[in-house]
Amino acid sequence: MNMGLRDKGRFWKAFKFAFQGIMHACKTERNVQFHFAASVIVILFSIYLNISLFEWLFICLCIFGVITLELINSAIERIVDLASPSYHPLAKQAKDIAAGAVLVYSIMTVIIGSIIFLPKLARLFQSYIG
Repeated sequence: MNMGLRDKGRFWKAFKFAFQGIMHACKTERNVQFHFAASVIVILFSIYLNISLFEWLFICLCIFGVITLELINSAIERIVDLASPSYHPLAKQAKDIAAGAVLVYSIMTVIIGSIIFLPKLARLFQSYIG
């Protein structure tokens, strides 16, 4: 496929806008900030515990999945606020359901993290004790 200069400019602008959206969410959304901070801790923890390549795949899926869902949740909240500035039960339901999706995925990441990290932490703890 031959992309003209105009198409290439639009292509790179799309990346620019996407990064602006991520940066805006990082600056303004407390939950996005929390998930990014937790991700840094998990990455450092993973390096320290020397997890396997296979385990890294799951950790990456968990990290990027939670952050992606949190960004989508934030976008849904903005759209709902724009469409329904005053309280409406359907607006609340839309926001609650989007937040619920983040919660469900976050619970899955805790389960996966426990499966990966708890055996390693138990071995580490035993090596210090015994």
